[in-house]
Amino acid sequence: MFSLNSSKRQRGKSMFAAREPKRRHRPQESQLPQSEEHETQLLRSRMTVCIVISALMMLILFANLYYLQVVSHDDYQTRSNENRIKVMPVVPPRGIIYDRNHVVLADNRPVYHLVLYPSKEINTEATIRELNELLKFELSDKEIKNLVYQSRTSKRYSGVEISDLLTEEQIARFSVNTFRYPNVQVEASLKRYYPFADVVTHAIGYVSRINQQDVERLTEQGKIDNYEGSTEIGKLGIEKHYEDILHGRTGSREVEVNSHGQVIRTLKYNPPTQGSDITLGIDIRLQHHAQQLLGGMKGAIVAIEPASGEILAMYSNPSYDPNPFVRGIRSNEYKRLLNNPGKPLINRVTQGGYAPASTVKPLLCIMGLNERLITPTFSYFGRPAFMLPNSTHKFRDWRSWGHGWLDIYRAIEVSADTFFYDLAYRAGIDTIHEYLDTFGFGRSSGIDIDEESLGVNPSKEWKMNRFRQRWQLGDTVPIGIGQGYWTTTLLQLAKAHVALANYGHFRTPHLMRKITNPSDYLSVLRDYSDPEEDRLLEVGDPSYYSVCRNGMYLVVNGPEGTGRRAFHGTQYKAAGKSGTAQLVSVKQGEKYNAKALRAEHRDNALFVAYAPFVHPRILVAVILENEGGGSKKAAPLARSMMDKYLVDLYPGGYMGEEEPVTVKLGMGGTVTIR
Repeated sequence: MFSLNSSKRQRGKSMFAAREPKRRHRPQESQLPQSEEHETQLLRSRMTVCIVISALMMLILFANLYYLQVVSHDDYQTRSNENRIKVMPVVPPRGIIYDRNHVVLADNRPVYHLVLYPSKEINTEATIRELNELLKFELSDKEIKNLVYQSRTSKRYSGVEISDLLTEEQIARFSVNTFRYPNVQVEASLKRYYPFADVVTHAIGYVSRINQQDVERLTEQGKIDNYEGSTEIGKLGIEKHYEDILHGRTGSREVEVNSHGQVIRTLKYNPPTQGSDITLGIDIRLQHHAQQLLGGMKGAIVAIEPASGEILAMYSNPSYDPNPFVRGIRSNEYKRLLNNPGKPLINRVTQGGYAPASTVKPLLCIMGLNERLITPTFSYFGRPAFMLPNSTHKFRDWRSWGHGWLDIYRAIEVSADTFFYDLAYRAGIDTIHEYLDTFGFGRSSGIDIDEESLGVNPSKEWKMNRFRQRWQLGDTVPIGIGQGYWTTTLLQLAKAHVALANYGHFRTPHLMRKITNPSDYLSVLRDYSDPEEDRLLEVGDPSYYSVCRNGMYLVVNGPEGTGRRAFHGTQYKAAGKSGTAQLVSVKQGEKYNAKALRAEHRDNALFVAYAPFVHPRILVAVILENEGGGSKKAAPLARSMMDKYLVDLYPGGYMGEEEPVTVKLGMGGTVTIR
């Protein structure tokens, strides 16, 4: 206890005892500056380091300035100019399309566009809505939103077209309010225009806005650069087929623009190369006459110059006005065309598939003579019906009591079905298919538009592939009168008869007559004499063509000719062949009654004719849908087209031989061939 208390006292004492001050550490003599000179030297070294660092920084600064101002001068000047100078494409004027007499069929007319150049400083949507109200564009909310979207996604200084067709009133109203819209301006351009509207639509076609498929195709073909700035491209007809010729070459101009993208001045101009003009073989007067003849009927008319293959007229009815497609056809307008029962969008000359009916009998005449199945003096007794061996099915003649004794002349003149039933049966489908292929059926005619169907040239292989069925003898018989599985276009039919009119020489039907380059006024005639179409259908005896042509002459001029009434009293002598294509079959023992059928099930009427007879100047082919007999309905139209061309439009040309020759053409009778 004592010792413990003693130690506590000692601790307490020590706690309250006075503390000795701690000794401060004094630097050694070696750590102090030895002299003032040493201190000055240290300061100088520090200043030297600062000066070197400053000099190095200045050197880096000037080196960077040199790089920007001297080394990279061109690059940065280019970037600066890109903000101030813009290279704008200059769209070339599209080539003009004329008829054979230099009447304009497709022209370019000036139109005015309202273009908005997007700016971050100006509300685009508000501007569009104000202009919509001011100029009465009647844009829907959806269309306005679409324009706003285009303004956000378009390239800088690339304008957005609010309207592509301003009226004079709209231009005047905008001019007064221009100061309110610094980023909007009126621009002028040329727009395609078709002055004859629906008269030549199916031949010329139309241009319309370039879509994504067009862009992909042009890119693939390596032509996209030539369409920079272009908004239209040929879609159908001549406009599409000769697009490269009509479009021309795109030019350019360098312009100075302000911050809103508006052009201040032009610095450099590289002119475009205008598209070449095209002259067609069509005579617009004859084309208009074809439209008048067809009236409200569904059908088509094509007229060809046999010696050259030039198409003089090509009209499909009903037609349509192509101008709305140029400005951008509205959905309700397009729906009306699609839902039109007359199907105006179809070119019935090149796309309509029809049974050729009896118009092919003169062509099968060539086959029969060349294959020695018949001769000019071969005789056949035409009964009311033709029957295959060991069959009870009757292939009836159009005349219920038959035609009696026939040779090839009279068989064509009276259009005896049984004669050609028998001829087809004896020839067989393989031989018929070969000759039809030679005449161009079942393949492209070569016309210079892309809208063309091939039709059907029937064969054993075709039926097996199409129906998975074997060919029967009963399938061959109706082919002899242009019925059955056989379908053709009106142009294919006309082309085959052109070969017959030319004594076996084929010609490619074409619309284009010549190309004219406006820059140097050089006209270039297109060469259609390719080896395939310069050919001659060689036969065993050239007189075979005369035999079959004389049969067609009897159709129009013979005592029993089916077309004699329609061509009575003409100033020229023509040759032709009628056809009545049956659309629905008639049961055995029943009689055809058109009145009992629906309109769309009634017969088609066809007629093919050429004149003058010896050296034809025009060949006309007519198809009328659901109009009945060819000699009664179609023949008068063919005659009217020939009168218009030979007598009215070009009366000074060849009209026939000066000295008529009277000949007897077998059982067809005695006629005067002029």
